[in-house]
Amino acid sequence: MLLSMTGFGEAHRHTDRLTVVVEVRTINSRYFKLSVRSGDGYSSLEPQIEGLVRQHIKRGTVQVNLRVDRAELADDFQINSQVLEGYRKQIQSLRKEWNLPEPSWEALLQLPGVVHENLLSSADVEQDWPVIGETIESALQNMSQMRIDEGKAMAKDLLANAAIIAEQLDAIDVRAPLVAQSYRDRLAERISKTLAEHQATLQPTDLVRDVALYAERSDISEEIVRLRSHLQQFATIVDHEESSGRKLEFLTQEMGRETNTIGSKANDVEISRHVIEIKASIERVREMIQNVE
Repeated sequence: MLLSMTGFGEAHRHTDRLTVVVEVRTINSRYFKLSVRSGDGYSSLEPQIEGLVRQHIKRGTVQVNLRVDRAELADDFQINSQVLEGYRKQIQSLRKEWNLPEPSWEALLQLPGVVHENLLSSADVEQDWPVIGETIESALQNMSQMRIDEGKAMAKDLLANAAIIAEQLDAIDVRAPLVAQSYRDRLAERISKTLAEHQATLQPTDLVRDVALYAERSDISEEIVRLRSHLQQFATIVDHEESSGRKLEFLTQEMGRETNTIGSKANDVEISRHVIEIKASIERVREMIQNVE
């Protein structure tokens, strides 16, 4: 089963204490690369997050966006009495001098340094992890389903292109045995015309030897067999339970090499037309498998 390297998934969790929102995006890449964006205090969870991500993704660029909102409790804030007392004394002095009104408590508490917010502790982060981990797992599952759906569509298209290549290869296989005979007829016609002009003769053995050398140089039977084998392996990998884009990439490269050799050795116009069609399908396959995990 092929997996696309492009996917998106999101999930939400809400408890009395936490609201967690996770988004996961993936794009194609030759290697695994993870980027995590999280709120203040939660960067220490990156190893756990990477562990979850690697259970779903083998290669590709992955972006995980984590947002955690914690309900504010009274214990999360502390009043600095010394700073507040300093403000009070200064305000009292100014009030007498300038005849100012008594400030409200709300105004005093908003002054810089009066209220101190406790930073998120490692114990708080670990306590929040179960909810965060569940949310990330849900987002990853949603993303994986999207990658599976796209992978099925890609597999269908890849096999369709492989079928085109096989069809063109069958036509080449039919044409290949006729190439030497066609060369023999053309050569015999040219030689006969040249010899007639010079009133000379040619031994049949000489013609046979030249045709035999040409047939040996233009023999593409091995390339046809190897290309058929690559197509069979290609279909097997596409239908395999485990997605393997790198194997498909290697096979596509080998199919391209065999096709180039067929085109250069055959030296036949009809075969060249089939080779062009095969190359076009191989190029479509090559572009597509860049996005297969």
